[in-house]
Amino acid sequence: MNPNFTWDDLQFFLAVARTGQLSTAARRLRTSHATVSRRIDRLEFALKVKLFERNPRGYVLTSMGQRFVETAERIERETEQLQLDINDGLTAQRGVVRLSTLEGFGNFFLADRLADFAENYPNVSLELVAIQQIMSLSRKEADIQVALTAPKAGPYHSEVLTPYTLHVYGARSYLSKHPPITGRNDLAAHRFVGYIEDMIFAPGLDYLGELQPGLHAHFQSSSILTQLKAVRQGLGLCVLPYFIAQQEEDLEIVLAEEIELKRTYWLVCHRDLVAVPRVRAVREFLMQIAREHRADFARETTPLMTGVRRLSKS
Repeated sequence: MNPNFTWDDLQFFLAVARTGQLSTAARRLRTSHATVSRRIDRLEFALKVKLFERNPRGYVLTSMGQRFVETAERIERETEQLQLDINDGLTAQRGVVRLSTLEGFGNFFLADRLADFAENYPNVSLELVAIQQIMSLSRKEADIQVALTAPKAGPYHSEVLTPYTLHVYGARSYLSKHPPITGRNDLAAHRFVGYIEDMIFAPGLDYLGELQPGLHAHFQSSSILTQLKAVRQGLGLCVLPYFIAQQEEDLEIVLAEEIELKRTYWLVCHRDLVAVPRVRAVREFLMQIAREHRADFARETTPLMTGVRRLSKS
């Protein structure tokens, strides 16, 4: 093997393979764009094989590069396990973990608990991607996902993070100015706020058809934060997760005992990453906080409650 090759080059290769961009990989490794490029060139020269195709959009793995990822990740796992054994688990939990999560869970639940994570795992750098479209584990765009469904096939480890419920909400100002709602049939007379229909990427987010056939949102947004602001301003009714809406004192729950949508957040990662210390640290933290706050995710039903009911605090 070429003497210029070092095992240290593998972390540069994996960073570019996972991000597809020299600049992004450089930020993750806390080094320069030029250093990453030089390390990739040196690795390809040493191995006498082309690992990436360069194009204006970034670096794309060649077929040989995709095969080499498996080898590099196996070495990475063995190295981290060795660190874990040497340090007895005290300092081996280090590195960068990218977590892809739905906007609601990421911004309205996890973001409030990031300080706890940083205190417990000071050597793990967490990259939180909280957007509507879940990033791909298979393309190494993320290390862990919080998703609405578990993959039906593939080399993935999936576990239930927490069930949660959703309900119909309206601002008190809106409800006071519009016809009363005593049953599902009354919903057709009201305006709704919801997702942009042709941008709904998961069946679990298609709420309105589940409420009443033919319902459509008059105001549509890909962002649940924007939807929340719209319903607060009285643009219409909106289906919102309980753990988000319960924090809004100006919102009321509609048809509390008649309408309750149930969903589940799943925690998913590639099987090869399950035992990696930094990934395990993030998984265990997410499972712990979800377990501790399980009651915040689902509304308790009370048989005596009927009709339009003010949201109760838990």
